[in-house]
Amino acid sequence: MAQDKRYAVISAKGAKRVRGGHPWVYRSDVVEESGEAGDSVVVRDVRGATLGTAFYNPKSEIRLRLVSRDSGWIDAEWFRRKVAGAVAHRRTLSIDGDAYRLVHAEGDGLPGLIADKYDRYVVLQIGTAAADGYLEAIVEALDEEVAPAGVLLRGDTAARGREGLSRENRVVSGEVPQEAVVREGGVKLRVDLWGGQKTGSFLDQRENHLLVGGLAHGRTLDVFSYAGGFGLHAARNPSVESVEFVDSSGAALETAKRNAGLNGLRNVTFTRASAFDLLRERSDAGDRYETIILDPPAFAKSRREVKKAGRAYREINLRAMKMLRPGGYLATCSCSFHLSREMFEAALGEAAADAGSTMRVVEWRSQAADHPRLLTVPETGYLKCAILQKA
Repeated sequence: MAQDKRYAVISAKGAKRVRGGHPWVYRSDVVEESGEAGDSVVVRDVRGATLGTAFYNPKSEIRLRLVSRDSGWIDAEWFRRKVAGAVAHRRTLSIDGDAYRLVHAEGDGLPGLIADKYDRYVVLQIGTAAADGYLEAIVEALDEEVAPAGVLLRGDTAARGREGLSRENRVVSGEVPQEAVVREGGVKLRVDLWGGQKTGSFLDQRENHLLVGGLAHGRTLDVFSYAGGFGLHAARNPSVESVEFVDSSGAALETAKRNAGLNGLRNVTFTRASAFDLLRERSDAGDRYETIILDPPAFAKSRREVKKAGRAYREINLRAMKMLRPGGYLATCSCSFHLSREMFEAALGEAAADAGSTMRVVEWRSQAADHPRLLTVPETGYLKCAILQKA
C-alpha cells in the first residue's frame, strides 16, 4: 500500500488531545481511516492539518499512538534509532544494579515496547501490532547496544490480546534460562524470567528498595512482600532487629526465602496470610513495629474501582499507622494509575486521622529513573510511594 493511502482523520476533541502532547487517540475520535493493523499512518485533523505519524490498529480501543509530530515514515531503521537512543539515556543514569529498564514504551517514544535487562538477558513485552511487526529490528538494536546472551519475548500480557497478537512466550535470540540472579545495590535476587510478575521483577521500585532499606530499623514488617525487594534491603541494615515477610502467595514467599538464603540473611521470617486479615489482627492485638512496608498490587485497575480502592488503601494504612511506634517509618505505595497521588494522599490523611496518629511526610517518591515519566502523558507516571514517620 502506498504511503499516502495510510492515514487517519481525527475529531476536534482528538486533535486537541494530540496537540496537548498526549499520543493516544481512541476509537471514538477517529473520523476516517485507512490502513491495516501495525501500519504507521499520517494523522490529520478534520481541516486537513497534519498532526503527525502514528502506530495504527483498527482492532484496538486505542486506535492511534502518535510517535512523531511530522509525517515521517516509520521503518526498521527508525526502530533501531529509537532503541539506541533509549539505551543511551540509561547510560547517563546512576543505576546501582544490573537489572533495569532499557525501553519504557511511551516514556521513550516507543508505544507498546518494554525492554528490561536482567544481567546478561533481556526480556521484552510488546503490546502494539506496529512494534510486533518490527521485532527483528528491535532485537538487532538490542544486540548492537547491550549484546545480551538471550532475548525473551513475554507474550503473556493482556495488551497483546487487545491488539490481536499471539500470547505465547518465546526466545527470539540466543538462549534464556528460567531464572537469573541479578544485583540490586548490595542485594542479590533470583528472578523468574519466564513466569515472574511483569517481566520477572518490579524494577520500578529499585530506588525505593534502596532508600527504605537504609531508613529501616528495629522490628520490620514487609506486607505484600512478593519476592522480598523491600524486606531484603531492610534485613541487611544493622539497625534492623528482624524482618517478617508477609504475602498471600506461597510461591512468592518461597522465592523470598530463597533470596534471603542467597544473601545470607538470618533475621527473617515468612508468613503466608491475607494482608488485610493479618494487619487487622495484629493491630487489634496491639503489636508494635519500628518499620512497616506496604507495597500492594493495584487496587484500582479501572476508574470504576477508584472508590473501592481508596477504602482499601485507607484500611491497610490505618492498621499500619496504629502499629507504628513513635519515630517509626511507614513506606506505603500505590501502583494504581487511576487513583491519583492526590487521592492516595487523601486516603493516607484519613487513615492518620482515624488512627489518631501524627504522620510526618519524609518524602514523596515515584518509579525509578529508568522508567521515565512524561509531563503530557500521565499514564507514564503511575507509581506513588510515600515515606512517612510517626511523630
